[in-house]
Amino acid sequence: MKELLSVPRPARWALTAVLLAAMTTACSGSTSHSTESSVRDAKPGAVGVGDALFPALGNGGYDASHYALSLDYVPETNHLQGTATITARATHNLSRFNLDLAGLKVLTATVNGTDARFTRTQNELTLTPTKAIRNGEVFKAVIRYNGTPKMIEDSDGGVEGWIETDDGSTALGEPTGSMTWFPGNHHPSDKATYDITVSVPRDEDGDPYDVVSNGELLKEEDTGRRVTRKWHSDEPMASYLVNVTVGYFEIHKGWTSDDLPVYVAVDPDETEDAEGVQDLVPEITDWAGGRFGPYPFSSVGAVVDHLPDLRYALGTQTKPYFGEAPDDTLLVHEIAHQWFGNSVTPRQWNDMWLNEGFATYAEWLWQEDHGGRSAQRVFDSFYDGTHPESEGIWDFPPTDPPSADKVSDSPVYGRGAMTLHKVREAAGDRIFFDIIRTWTKQHRHDNVDTEDFIALCEAKAGKDLTQLFDTWLFSERKPADQRTEIAR
Repeated sequence: MKELLSVPRPARWALTAVLLAAMTTACSGSTSHSTESSVRDAKPGAVGVGDALFPALGNGGYDASHYALSLDYVPETNHLQGTATITARATHNLSRFNLDLAGLKVLTATVNGTDARFTRTQNELTLTPTKAIRNGEVFKAVIRYNGTPKMIEDSDGGVEGWIETDDGSTALGEPTGSMTWFPGNHHPSDKATYDITVSVPRDEDGDPYDVVSNGELLKEEDTGRRVTRKWHSDEPMASYLVNVTVGYFEIHKGWTSDDLPVYVAVDPDETEDAEGVQDLVPEITDWAGGRFGPYPFSSVGAVVDHLPDLRYALGTQTKPYFGEAPDDTLLVHEIAHQWFGNSVTPRQWNDMWLNEGFATYAEWLWQEDHGGRSAQRVFDSFYDGTHPESEGIWDFPPTDPPSADKVSDSPVYGRGAMTLHKVREAAGDRIFFDIIRTWTKQHRHDNVDTEDFIALCEAKAGKDLTQLFDTWLFSERKPADQRTEIAR
């Protein structure tokens, strides 16, 4: 999802598996009451979901369905006070369970309205309810917390998490930064709906801040001392796609040709360079809908902030985030992520090519459809190494990043897109675009893996595509020839 600005891909990831283990916090507890289980065979939820690249990320034993986040934020001090109400369903008899949370101080925790014992170890918050939770039971956990949320810095200078800007802050979560500002099951395999309410005092001059988040704005309140905005996301969302941005913005509202509401927020310092973004967003959304199938969410938009040192853009759900004014190609990439990555989400992080390969290929299609180079010519420039973003694309197979900090390197983008072009070549345009529209329809708001995509391609094309995928997706070497023999 992260798309580099002004420097070659790969996008900058901030938290490797090493960092996941390094950010430790003090242990704390709330009560001393008994936690004996009344449910036979209850056991703890797993710490981590077993992701090959991020083994400590996410948690087992439950499936989160909704997050209600109520935040009180003071930009001048960068202090955050929050209440997270998490609705979830137990997937086995559950004696205790974990949430991912990096930093911040937990004040209280309850499960189903009763105080729960809690402990902190590294990035894990463990809640032990007074009564074990039965398999299939829907429960609510409420966590109150406060502190200064962390900005996480990468070894190459990239940042994520809670990032201060020149007039406020933004929260960027890919791949793990969301855990710096709210507790949750922070793995893309556990998507949920969201209500996010943010209250911010007026600034020192008495001017109100704007608060922008995912989904639709349900409530605006200004008491004269504080402003409050409530945003609602009715479609499920992976936590790394959640964004809250506080600052001063010019707000542009409109509609797509299909009467989809458009909400674009532009920092005044980017107004001149971002001129036309509010028109491009609906234009690109309409174009993408024709190529990829119906838009999968209830609204679309963008946030154009003034954070030029960020060096990447992020396809946050419904409103991609840009640290500076984007061009049309970058807008295409991040809006394409609404289909590929946000609605259809990888089950594991090593399948990120299903996000980035598709979004990169969307750029090629946009050029092809708007008087630019054909997708074939772009493919050729990647193959022969003349494309400025082709450096390093043969370093490893797109489905097998060697480590967490390589999961968004150039093979995931460039070779991912090249693989899609080879499928198009083998299947023909009619079947290829039928594959894409079927993919986004069958797996709308779902989690997927590479095997799911290969199976669909072979079913639609009526061909064994093993050699194609072995050559372009799974091989560790650059093919000696562009031609691929396809079994009939």
